[in-house]
Amino acid sequence: MRVAVAQIEPKLGEAESNLDLCLRMLDEAAADGCSLLVLPECSSAGYVFESPEEALAHAQEIPGPFTEALAAACGRLDVVCVAGMLEREGDALRNTAVVAGPDGLLGRYRKTHLPYLGVDRFVTPGDELEVVDTPAGRIGVEICYDLRFPELTRALALDGAEIVVLPTNWPVEARANADVLTRARAYENRVFLLVANRVGRERDAEFCGWSQICNVRGERLVEAGQAEEALLVAEIDVGEAREKDIVPSPGRYEMALFGHRRPDLYGSLVERPDTQRATRVAGRSAVSWEAGEAGHSLTT
Repeated sequence: MRVAVAQIEPKLGEAESNLDLCLRMLDEAAADGCSLLVLPECSSAGYVFESPEEALAHAQEIPGPFTEALAAACGRLDVVCVAGMLEREGDALRNTAVVAGPDGLLGRYRKTHLPYLGVDRFVTPGDELEVVDTPAGRIGVEICYDLRFPELTRALALDGAEIVVLPTNWPVEARANADVLTRARAYENRVFLLVANRVGRERDAEFCGWSQICNVRGERLVEAGQAEEALLVAEIDVGEAREKDIVPSPGRYEMALFGHRRPDLYGSLVERPDTQRATRVAGRSAVSWEAGEAGHSLTT
């Protein structure tokens, strides 16, 4: 099966041109014989908004113009597409990725881990993970900062994800994610990892590119550079992701990646204190943020 990720440059607040760009990449992927395309985080609207009011003005409901156009294109082209968008749910703002296929919208994931950065400063976090059955396989969805938390990818893999997709807006300061974490998450879970980052600048933010597709052995099949828009295509066999037992030498060297787990020892992974503390880099002041139902409040 051929799959693709699109490295593009959405424009802040320009819904029509962003949708046209996404649909153009979908047409190109389908013409190249791809069954699945992944687009970056916040492809519908951009990312570096300065206030909740500004962001909400450019967010869309689901269903809405962005999702309906994607679903229609997927139906016409017989492909599956995962695309990041800014979602409005009443007065709540969500950083969302939708999964569309030939039969319409198949799933929706709302970003669960939120950095204090860009529009995520104003976003209400999601509270559910998402693995979607699609014609292209079982797809687990993450967004950007989620990759920093290995428990999430492992949970998706345990729930049967064969492909994990990551729409992202990594700034240049997060380049290590593209260098280190992508291969590790694919390798440790034996899943295919499809990463769609963006390029260009928005206000004071520069994005690092380096979109990529990793196989179950943690090898990068294809990757883009830092600045250019690109459509990356790779051939994968999702059946490889279903095999979690590795036997280099029967009776001498055998591994069961999931069967050898010891969940009885991992209790601390799901224990969370009421208040977490972090320290800013470069000797700056300590920051304490408290998790609330509607998001995060930051105090210095």
